[in-house]
Amino acid sequence: MELDIDKLNKSFESRIRLGIMSVLMVNDQADFNRLKELLNVTDGNLASHTTALEKAGYISVLKQFIGKKPNTTYAATPEGKLAFNQHLNALENLIKNNK
Repeated sequence: MELDIDKLNKSFESRIRLGIMSVLMVNDQADFNRLKELLNVTDGNLASHTTALEKAGYISVLKQFIGKKPNTTYAATPEGKLAFNQHLNALENLIKNNK
């Protein structure tokens, strides 16, 4: 039996990107430090993965100052939510159909 993996989204292959999207699917938004803490990653690692998701159109980024400190907040876009749900459904179908 051949596995139908074509429906999996390459943008979500990384565990970090999976984590970012998972957090943003259940929260309206999350800031950089919160994601970094939850995912236990370095600044550079998180920055590269959020940039990739932003370029794909899956997350939006809001940069602002809170007091004198910069703050970067992320949210899943409607396209990102749809793509992530499709990815999860494809994973679920792979598991169900290959038991």
